[in-house]
Amino acid sequence: MLLVIDIGNTNIVSGLFDGETLVHQWRISSDTNRSSDEYGLIYTQLFEVNGVEFDEVEDIMIASVVPSLAHTIPSMCERYLKKRPLIVGVGTKTGINIKYDNPKEVGADRIVNAVAGFERYGGPLILVDIGTAISFDVMDEGGNYLGGAIAPGIGISSDALFMRTAKLPKVELTEPSKAIGKNTVQSMQSGIVFGYIGLIDGIIERIIRELDRPASEVKVVGTGGFIRLLANQSKYIQETDAMITLDGLRILYEKNKREPR
Repeated sequence: MLLVIDIGNTNIVSGLFDGETLVHQWRISSDTNRSSDEYGLIYTQLFEVNGVEFDEVEDIMIASVVPSLAHTIPSMCERYLKKRPLIVGVGTKTGINIKYDNPKEVGADRIVNAVAGFERYGGPLILVDIGTAISFDVMDEGGNYLGGAIAPGIGISSDALFMRTAKLPKVELTEPSKAIGKNTVQSMQSGIVFGYIGLIDGIIERIIRELDRPASEVKVVGTGGFIRLLANQSKYIQETDAMITLDGLRILYEKNKREPR
């Protein structure tokens, strides 16, 4: 089986594939203070609970946007799973043409999502990843990665509102029933959630105009930890795909896998 690990700023999401089938998925917090041994213990417990042995893992593919954990997690893999992982980075075969001014600047998570998104949905495609940050990645019908946009995530903004104001409380991020809140909590939930829906749809509208294509011809897919909160209210997000990053890592592994050892 193939173990894929997506190291994000808030969570580390892992998946275990048997061929093209995702058989297990785990989400743990990204903690830069944990050692490779601590992560080894966490993965040992996750595997034990799900009845999986380490020696069932034939190979590992990793994408990371957290520099410190980009060393810790591979070290854990080598020590506990006895496998040296493949890591998404410079030299990784993607099958897409990155049109960024400096392709090295594109985050590993954005590359992984673009690869999986284009393989699943084709182009033109706008992929909206709603996580710690919100990224918009754009593919054309020829498999060219055109670039996109990055905005602060909804969790970051909610925390900033609580921390930088004297009387506003920390609120749960849930879908408001209406825009006119009748108390402080409802008003904050309305402003945060509906405000971000406006941000997302506004950027999508601008991207569609720049693509110079009818909106009906552009596929818009949402993913990420907060996608279920925001996608239902969006005018443009047509489909949600929570597993796109894990599947992208599987696809990239197939394009880059080593000879059997």
